[in-house]
Amino acid sequence: MSSKSATPSTTPDMKLFWACFIALVATSFVFGVRANTMLQLQNEFNLSEQQKGNIGGAGMWPFAISIIFFSLVIDRIGYKLVALFAIACHTISLILTVQATGYSSFYWATLLIAIANGSVEAFVNPVVATMFPRDKAKWLNILHAGWPAGLALGALATALCEAQTWQFKYSLCFIPLVIYAVLTLPRMFPVNERVAAGVSYRDMLKEVGGVGFFILGSLLYFAIMQMAGKQVSLVSSATMGAVIGAAAFIYTRSPGNWLFLVVLITIGPLATTELGTDGWMPDLLKLSGPDFPNFETWIFVYVSAVMTVLRFYAGPIVHRFSPIGLLVIGASIAIVGLLLLSNSVGWAILGASTIYALGKTFLWSTTLGMTSEQFPKGGALTLNGVSAVGVLFLGVLGSPYIGYKQDMDMEKRLSSTEHAALYAQVKGESKDGMFGLTPTLDQEKIKALPAPEQKQLEAVQAANKRGAFTTIAILPTFMLVCYLGLFFYFRSRGGYKPVEIGGH
Repeated sequence: MSSKSATPSTTPDMKLFWACFIALVATSFVFGVRANTMLQLQNEFNLSEQQKGNIGGAGMWPFAISIIFFSLVIDRIGYKLVALFAIACHTISLILTVQATGYSSFYWATLLIAIANGSVEAFVNPVVATMFPRDKAKWLNILHAGWPAGLALGALATALCEAQTWQFKYSLCFIPLVIYAVLTLPRMFPVNERVAAGVSYRDMLKEVGGVGFFILGSLLYFAIMQMAGKQVSLVSSATMGAVIGAAAFIYTRSPGNWLFLVVLITIGPLATTELGTDGWMPDLLKLSGPDFPNFETWIFVYVSAVMTVLRFYAGPIVHRFSPIGLLVIGASIAIVGLLLLSNSVGWAILGASTIYALGKTFLWSTTLGMTSEQFPKGGALTLNGVSAVGVLFLGVLGSPYIGYKQDMDMEKRLSSTEHAALYAQVKGESKDGMFGLTPTLDQEKIKALPAPEQKQLEAVQAANKRGAFTTIAILPTFMLVCYLGLFFYFRSRGGYKPVEIGGH
């Protein structure tokens, strides 16, 4: 390991921190480009809403495969090797993306990008947590300002290149890739604090335990079977998860740290609340905004910019409220923001989006900070395992369900007596998906509609898409209940305190 890592030093290597930051920018830049070219791709490839959701899912859940794999071995092979793999994987996946010719080829290229993104996340989180052992929540929040910064830059790039092809827009993703590659290659990486403290591999696995591996295994099996094009059910996934969980329990003799398990069951809804909404937001707002060029893209840029700025100033905010207090506040505001978005049209969307941005800003990064501070013995596994469960839930269930729900709600609206004649003109063939046969609208038939019917359809679509925000708002409501439970738990113990790696 000595050839790949440097021993920890009292002075953090800020060049290494910024290399990690730009690597995270590169991962979300492509996410921002994809979210803001999805309608262009829909027209190009005649995609259903569920196929769009499947692409969104493929852009997330394979992330978990790479992050789980590398979290189990990264302490042995070193952070540098994982960083090199991420650079190579990003390069290949972007080349395949710009050469895609249809839904299938684009789907697989998107999947490979997600594997590259997971590799980045696998090394940047534990590296930064190790570099700043006394201030993890603050610096992980600052690190994850790179995510909304990349989203904003990706969306801005697509807006400024509106007239260009989607291939050209995706080619812009090579810019942050080259920058983070150049910054990363010369750097020396630290040894994880768990390894430096002499905590055993078995003790690391104990933090996750049998129940944690059951959750991870169930979702991962579902994702792998889906990737292989196999039919998979929740029952078969749970069965495989139970086998993996039982094996982990036998080895570790631990069900897992109960507090960590609570974090695991909240991260899936959190990922869908933040990342799932990010992926769908331009599409959901397109028909409800004012008559302003690329309004939905500019809102996406605005929300991401607000998040970037706030995360850079996370230190005093985390200190004032504590990580768990900040999660309670964030979930509460996110609920309000999503409900306002579901009822806003025109410029009112700007105000609703501001509230939504304030609510979701600290949820993901503060969860990582709390995980790193409460479970230091878990090392890279607990820290990255949280992210893995989040994107697995989003990829295999969250994002596809958002698309499926829109397709089903749209059919319900158009099947009414008022719109039945219009529906007969645009109805497409049902397409098979994870949740069964899904009704679709034929994009070619929509283009052929006379102007009055097109306006009528757009009005129905706008109301339908706004309704998706109400569905999503259920998720932070569940999170809020869990966070309040943790808040009162910590309060009963004298308040929130980080756990020392040699303590309990």
